[in-house]
Amino acid sequence: MELGLVGLGKMGGNMRERIRRAGHTVIGYDRNPDLADVHSLRELVDSLPAPRVVWVMVPAGAATQSTVDELAELLSVGDIVVDGGNSRWTDDEKHAAELAAKGIGFVDCGVSGGVWGLENGYALMYGGEKDHVARVQPIFDALKPEGEFGAVHAGKVGAGHFAKMVHNGIEYAMMQAYAEGWELLEKVDSVTDVREVFRSWQEGTVIRSWLLDLAVNALDQDEHLEQLRGFAQDSGEGRWTVEAAIDNAVPLPAITASLFARFASRQDDSPQMKMIAALRNQFGGHAVEKA
Repeated sequence: MELGLVGLGKMGGNMRERIRRAGHTVIGYDRNPDLADVHSLRELVDSLPAPRVVWVMVPAGAATQSTVDELAELLSVGDIVVDGGNSRWTDDEKHAAELAAKGIGFVDCGVSGGVWGLENGYALMYGGEKDHVARVQPIFDALKPEGEFGAVHAGKVGAGHFAKMVHNGIEYAMMQAYAEGWELLEKVDSVTDVREVFRSWQEGTVIRSWLLDLAVNALDQDEHLEQLRGFAQDSGEGRWTVEAAIDNAVPLPAITASLFARFASRQDDSPQMKMIAALRNQFGGHAVEKA
């Protein structure tokens, strides 16, 4: 299969490589010419045989909107656009309608895997019409982890990004729990090796997880996280999760508290946020602020 891929940053660049390793042709465009195979969206579209599939991996909001707008003018009836960024699900509905007016299909896809996805595969949650999803399925199969699980057709347009949003909300709460436990262990005099306590939890406990493994990686690199400032950004999806909970009258106390804890990190140098920052850097390559 031939695919156009827009956005070749940390995620997009590794996704291009994984898809190519699976035997597909990927033509990539990025504003950075050093990363790009072609140097404009028009050149990308012209390089693909019809019917085309173009996967967009750019920041949510204005960047995604402008890319979809430009593709709407360049693509033809029967082509498909996949938004694999972290767009809000309500934007998906808008983009699907805009493209459908021109006979172009749309699939939204939440992607999880961060900087580890190239080797381990990416968890995929996608939404859209069955025939549109079927057209993209060879790419989903190339990107997903080996085995039975790791990908799901979550429902209608918007369902993929909604599912990924909830995934990220859960991620917020899990990271916050590890961070709070780590700070308490560091605080008491009786526990003399917090890092090894965390390491001991990696086998045989009910709280073992990939996030726990990444926490141990971070502590191996900086045992007391002294090189980090206790500051953690939020990508926006935690906020959207809480807003969706309010709209649907669903109580999310843990996720909401974890989002507010990140806000608190911007006021003081929070020890808990050192762990949150370390974990975000470990799984996603997100920037950290040095102490």
